[in-house]
Amino acid sequence: MFRPQTYYLIICLVVTSVLPFVFPLWKDAAGKPFYFMADTVYVTLFGLSNTLTLLSIFSHKKRQQQFVMGRLNMILNLILLGLFVYRTLTASGETAISEKGVGMFLPIISIVFLVLANKAIKKDEDLVKSVDRLR
Repeated sequence: MFRPQTYYLIICLVVTSVLPFVFPLWKDAAGKPFYFMADTVYVTLFGLSNTLTLLSIFSHKKRQQQFVMGRLNMILNLILLGLFVYRTLTASGETAISEKGVGMFLPIISIVFLVLANKAIKKDEDLVKSVDRLR
């Protein structure tokens, strides 16, 4: 029914739009979970990632554009991951971040599915090019 990259992109959309509400990024020294909604930078980056993923899903006729949006989304998720790592490394001891949460690893999961989607897009593009050569 759908192409494989559509399934990968849907999984990526769920990882970046639903799971951040479920899993906290980390817990502070008091044991209170910190979700991404508490910081506008994280909300903006997750929102941009969701937008790129949705645009990529709905631009299935334009494979090159879909491929480029996947690459941009990977870069965006790497920036998000870098911000998470920077925040945990610059926190002074146990004062800010006591325990890292599963939410910090969501960009990694998203990147994995974006890579799989881009591989499937590349495979489709190569198939179309090979068929065009035979004409």
